[in-house]
Amino acid sequence: MKSVFNDEWINHFNTKDFNGQWKSIALRSATGNAADINAHYTPSFQDTPLLAKLPYINSILQDWQCEKETVRFMALYPGSEIKSHKDLGCSYQDGNFRLHIPILTNDKVEFVVDGINHKLQSGDCWYMDFSKVHSVKNAGETVRVHLVIDCLRNQWSDELFEQLGYIEEEKKMPVEQVRAMIAQLASHQTETAADLIEQLKQQYGLS
Repeated sequence: MKSVFNDEWINHFNTKDFNGQWKSIALRSATGNAADINAHYTPSFQDTPLLAKLPYINSILQDWQCEKETVRFMALYPGSEIKSHKDLGCSYQDGNFRLHIPILTNDKVEFVVDGINHKLQSGDCWYMDFSKVHSVKNAGETVRVHLVIDCLRNQWSDELFEQLGYIEEEKKMPVEQVRAMIAQLASHQTETAADLIEQLKQQYGLS
């Protein structure tokens, strides 16, 4: 893995969306070139030579039993910031979803999606709806590196997301209705009610 940092990383192409240094290198791309860091929307993608050097990372990709499009390492350097923006088409409901696996991080990284600052730990795997407003700031003293995987939704991923409690937006209840349900459950003061309350809070991002 350390050898990857000796390769030539590419400055992110969307310079208006960040301050500082934001670099990337591709493990899968539309052209099969590690320097092709664009998130293309094309019919086919190829592994780059870099992926062959990283059998453990390749095994992680194989664990996801769905088609992978662009796969990149993305590095945000200390003092750098990705400005608030939206990545249209990166919602699970769109059928094209994005995963983030932190490789290197620090406790001063702010990863804000739809107003919530998520604390991503190294080795975790996160799906978030990046079609919503999001931003990232590295206020720490070390580089933040994520493995970013663009996948296509299929039946396997549907079953996995359902097991993990994912609810599509159109299937969600209004937040006011959820809060009313939580208040009603709280009045029961039972362990079952408490478990249901915790599930609702997690599913709807309530504190």
